[in-house]
Amino acid sequence: MIENQTFRPAHVIGPLGEPLTMETLPAPDTRRWVVRRKAEVVAAVNGGLLTIDEVCERYGLTLEEFAGWQRAVDRSGMQGLRVTRTQHYRDLYERQQRY
Repeated sequence: MIENQTFRPAHVIGPLGEPLTMETLPAPDTRRWVVRRKAEVVAAVNGGLLTIDEVCERYGLTLEEFAGWQRAVDRSGMQGLRVTRTQHYRDLYERQQRY
């Protein structure tokens, strides 16, 4: 998203193809981050619904944590956000980069 952009869309397309609005995003007090919720927040930023700063403030995330979510989605899609498979997808990505 362009940082100085004043226009914000009313909705963006979420990771499962559904429209996401500010009302349908995960609640600001979310503590349990499942794959779908992480992917929705990343899609909201990528679509311009929220800025990275707004996400970090709204959900109490660090910039590094959110950037990790974005990298995981870029590299492996929603499956990359699974905590139990993080090492597997990291190794797979590193092998792909070597060849």
